[in-house]
Amino acid sequence: MNESQKVSFTTQNKLIIFGLVLSTFVIMAIAVFATVNIQRNLNESYQNFGQVISKVLAIESVEITKGTSGDVTRKILKSHSDSILKSHNDIVFIEFRDNNGGLIYKTLNKNRDKSTIPSISVSSPMTDISSGANIGSVTVGLSGAVTGKISSTTRASILFVFIIVWLVFAFVILINTYLITRELRILRDGVKKISSGAFGYKIVGKDVSEEVQELFNAFNDMSLRLSLYDEKNIEELTLERNKLEAVLMSIANGVVVCDENDKVVLLNNHAKELLELDGDQLLNTDIHNYVDTQGDYCFSDKIDEYKKLSLEEKSSKPVEFNISTDGRILKSIISPMFSRNKDYVGYIIVLIDVTRETEMDNMKSQFISNVSHELRTPVTVLRSYIDTLYNYGNDFDIETQKEFIGTLNTEIVRLNQMVNDILDFSRLDSNAKIEKSETDISQLVDACVSQVQVLLKEHNLKIELEKDDNIPLLMINYDAISRALINYLSNAIKYAPQDSVITVKLFKEPEKNLVTITVHDDGIGIAPEFHKKVFERFYRIENDTHTVKGTGLGLHLVKTTIEKHHYGNVFVKSQLNKGSTFGFSLPIDISEFEGENKDLV
Repeated sequence: MNESQKVSFTTQNKLIIFGLVLSTFVIMAIAVFATVNIQRNLNESYQNFGQVISKVLAIESVEITKGTSGDVTRKILKSHSDSILKSHNDIVFIEFRDNNGGLIYKTLNKNRDKSTIPSISVSSPMTDISSGANIGSVTVGLSGAVTGKISSTTRASILFVFIIVWLVFAFVILINTYLITRELRILRDGVKKISSGAFGYKIVGKDVSEEVQELFNAFNDMSLRLSLYDEKNIEELTLERNKLEAVLMSIANGVVVCDENDKVVLLNNHAKELLELDGDQLLNTDIHNYVDTQGDYCFSDKIDEYKKLSLEEKSSKPVEFNISTDGRILKSIISPMFSRNKDYVGYIIVLIDVTRETEMDNMKSQFISNVSHELRTPVTVLRSYIDTLYNYGNDFDIETQKEFIGTLNTEIVRLNQMVNDILDFSRLDSNAKIEKSETDISQLVDACVSQVQVLLKEHNLKIELEKDDNIPLLMINYDAISRALINYLSNAIKYAPQDSVITVKLFKEPEKNLVTITVHDDGIGIAPEFHKKVFERFYRIENDTHTVKGTGLGLHLVKTTIEKHHYGNVFVKSQLNKGSTFGFSLPIDISEFEGENKDLV
């Protein structure tokens, strides 16, 4: 017997079998009892029947043999008994005896088998009615065939009735059981439907009892309530999930949600972008299997380290580490995730792109190093020259003293420029407002070109100035724009080859409502991949061709001055060994920009 058969042999089945067996024994007992009673009554009746025959035969024999004796009597009795035997096949023999017990006559039924043994022998006295004298006795032997046939017929009838009654009883029980189990099966199927999530399923009961119909109605009511609750619950869960996904997708940082088995169950678009994933590539996979651009399992060790922590340690101190993907540096923070019941259900990995911050930190470190070096150089020169002049100035001729003083002046100008750059960076990079006034940009360009004439002579360079006529007045801060243009000119002078020409252009772009200034040199140029970076703060191109030292703030200050405070834009056009063109454009009318950015400044 297999497991399913064991389970199906229920208490109900046992009770049904027990009922059938019990009913069988009861019916059998009744049948046996009835058979025994019938047989007993039949035997008594048969005994009485034999008694009646013997008495009648005794009376008849006395009457027909009255006054006879000897052979005559025997003949008369023979004739009379033979006639009786012919009419009664159940009589085996008839025996006549005198009053002394002597045999007068005995005859056997010739129609019966001689081996037949009488089952009943009944004797009756032969008495003379008139005199009351006892003449003798008559004994009749009966075979009992009639009672045997009657008993057999009775037993067969009772057995037949028993079988019919038992079959009917068993059929009724089985039908009743089937009807009951059918109702239970209907209810069971309904419960299975509910357990499988088919809320709202209804049981249709036909030809069932009133109590079962009430049970079906209660079930249908429960199913309907569950359906309504489920719909409401699903709507709420869907709404909450949509809210969660909407919030998750709108988070600026990357978010990866993992269950307690390390399987990724949710991640937002920014995480896909940061991890260089296509679609749902990482979804429903083990986070341990993610490989970065270096071919390393960057999450595996840290997640294993995190999972070794206790729940309290996980909650109090998230695990932080950095990974590198496709040139990006991602700060990763692993924090535990709990259900409303405070059950631990997994963890969240927050990914923050700190590439720029890391680069800025490196630039700041480099900036501090550069500034320290740049400041130390002029300070050392100044101290050395001043000390020499102070102690040995009278020993030098006028020309030597002038040379020393010129060097001191150059270094002081250089030192002043670096200090101004640092101060301007602090001031312009903030949201402080700078004053503007209507300014003739053409005169500003002339003044800046005049200021760098000394530097031009030192490098044997020339400036060609090209200006459009009728350049309108602009609302600008004179000093800020001057420093921006001087910065362009200074860089051009630093990198332009000896005996070359620097071209400065001032022109109007009416279609764009802009005034543009460009400074072109024929120097070493800048590779295209550095065009955007040269305007970043602290950024310097350090290679074999760019060896001029500086703070790395000059071009960033130009960008801040033009774009943040004057609503213009800066640009560069350059190729290696083909020179560079730096420029900036200023809007002719800044009223609309002032309105949009009044809160900013």
